[in-house]
Amino acid sequence: MLYRKVVSILIALTVVILAGTIGYRSLEGWTIVDALYMTIITIASVGYGEVHPLSDTARMFTMVLILAGSGVLIYGISVVTAFIVEGELTDVLRRRRMSRKIQGLSGHYIVCGADRTSGYAIEELMKIRKDLVVIENDQERIKDLMGRGVLCVEGRATRDSVLLQAGIGRAKGLISSLETDAENLFVVITAKRIAPSVRVIAKAIEEESEDKLRTAGADSVVLPDFIGGMRMVSEMVRPSVVSFLDTMLRGKDKTIRVEDIDISPGSPLLGKTLAETGIADIEGVTLVALKDNAKDSYTFNPSKTTVLTGDHTLVVMGHVDAILDMRGRASPRS
Repeated sequence: MLYRKVVSILIALTVVILAGTIGYRSLEGWTIVDALYMTIITIASVGYGEVHPLSDTARMFTMVLILAGSGVLIYGISVVTAFIVEGELTDVLRRRRMSRKIQGLSGHYIVCGADRTSGYAIEELMKIRKDLVVIENDQERIKDLMGRGVLCVEGRATRDSVLLQAGIGRAKGLISSLETDAENLFVVITAKRIAPSVRVIAKAIEEESEDKLRTAGADSVVLPDFIGGMRMVSEMVRPSVVSFLDTMLRGKDKTIRVEDIDISPGSPLLGKTLAETGIADIEGVTLVALKDNAKDSYTFNPSKTTVLTGDHTLVVMGHVDAILDMRGRASPRS
């Protein structure tokens, strides 16, 4: 919007200058330099005298030129003033800062869309302190997210340029929660084409869309209606479990989560037993299960004599701060 206004102002100003130069040259027979100089000092109202004595016709022309030129300049000044006063300049600078921050991210998560479903996903990622970027096309939603400190990219997530701007090549995962299954399908195809290794989770409204999304490359598909129905049954037959999960997910005092921690090459925990790692001594977090990635199997409440290898993933539950502490202990040392 501002760009179009600035271009319009520059075009109008150019037209006035050309008209003034041609007018003085035609009416008074001046050189182009004299005519241009007279036009500029007239529009700018700097108070310099006439280049040459003017005829009555030229004076009438000068009055019209003053009105036209002053009108363009006043409008231009008002646009710039509004741009600054209304906060648009601050918004532009803030977007540039966000763009630089996004370029510096790696291993972050991208959320496509900011509807009610993805709104909970965004809130959860913020609670567990994950770096994220939201792609949204609605300016009001973007302003709301920016006000909460969320990094945003304005545009359609189905476009290559927008996904690249969000750092899809460096991202760890992408959540697509757009309004239609067709849009989510297109995002999955586009994201996997650009970054085949990125983990993609897609929302599906129609149950028959699940297979199509998985075929397109989605690593997992979530059907909100299906989950809602399962939740209603759980509320009915196992209320205590649901109450516990609600307390875990929605507690305001402390954030309790279930997360996985990979035992990567170079981790100081490699080759040690669970007892030797000291994991059990970390307050506020519990080892729930041990996943053997090679066999794709889980061992619940594993023995403390179990030796950790590069094929293991820890499944833990506890406070976010304690989980971050455990993740730090398991991370490879540089």
